[in-house]
Amino acid sequence: MIRVAAVGDIHMAPESQGTLRPSFETLPRCADILLLAGDLTRHGTPEEAAVVAREIKDVGVPVVAVLGNHDYHDERPEEVSAILRDAGAHVLEGQAAVVSAHEARIGVAGTKGFGGGFVGRCAGEFGEPIMKEFVRYSRRCADGLQNALKDLADWNCDVRIALTHFSPVPDTLAGEPQEIYPFLGSYLLAEAIDTVGADLAVHGHAHAGSEHGMTSGGVRVRNVAQPVIGQAFHVYRLPTHEEHAQG
Repeated sequence: MIRVAAVGDIHMAPESQGTLRPSFETLPRCADILLLAGDLTRHGTPEEAAVVAREIKDVGVPVVAVLGNHDYHDERPEEVSAILRDAGAHVLEGQAAVVSAHEARIGVAGTKGFGGGFVGRCAGEFGEPIMKEFVRYSRRCADGLQNALKDLADWNCDVRIALTHFSPVPDTLAGEPQEIYPFLGSYLLAEAIDTVGADLAVHGHAHAGSEHGMTSGGVRVRNVAQPVIGQAFHVYRLPTHEEHAQG
C-alpha cells in the first residue's frame, strides 16, 4: 500500500516560515511521498519560494510539486521552480517523475492546468484571438498532462497519480460560486486523465470547494487545498497494481 501525502494552496511568505516544518518532519512515519498541488507562495517571488524550500528540504520523503496561479503572479515561475528543485523537489509542468518507496515505483504526472469550464458550460476556441488563446493554453496544459501520463504507462509504475493545480472535475468545486467554475478548472484535464488512466488525481485552487470527486472514467479526484483539508497535509492510501490484482 502506497501512502500519498498531499496539500496545496499553502501560500507561504516570509512571516509563515516554519509553520509547516514540524508537520512535514513527521512525513517519514506516515507517508511515502509528498505532493504539493500549487499556490505554494503568495505572490510568486523568489523570496517566498525560498521559504517553501526551507519547509520541504530534507523532509525524508520524495517531494513532487506543480506551480499554481499565485506562483506565476510575479512572472518568475522558472526562478520559483529552480529554488524548489534546489531543495530536492521534482517540479513538473507537462512532465512525469518516478520515485521509489518500499520497492514500489510511484509515478506522478503534473501540470498547473488552467480554466475553461466543464462539459455543457465551457469556453470554446471561437471569436477573439484572446479567447481562442485562453482555451488553447488550457488545452496545451491538458495535452502535457496526457503525454506525461503516457510516459508513466510506459515506465511500468506501481501507481500513477495526476497532479494539477486547477481542477479536472466540477465535483470538487462544490461550495464555490458556480459563476467562477470556468476559472477553477477544465474538463480537458479530466479527458487527459481518463484517456490514459490514473489511480488518483490531486489538485488544489478551490479554497471553498469539496475534497472528494471523480472523473467520468472512474478516477478518484481529491481537492487538497489547505483550506479544504484543514491540516498540513492529508494522506491517501493506494494499493499497487499488483495488490489490486491480488485483491
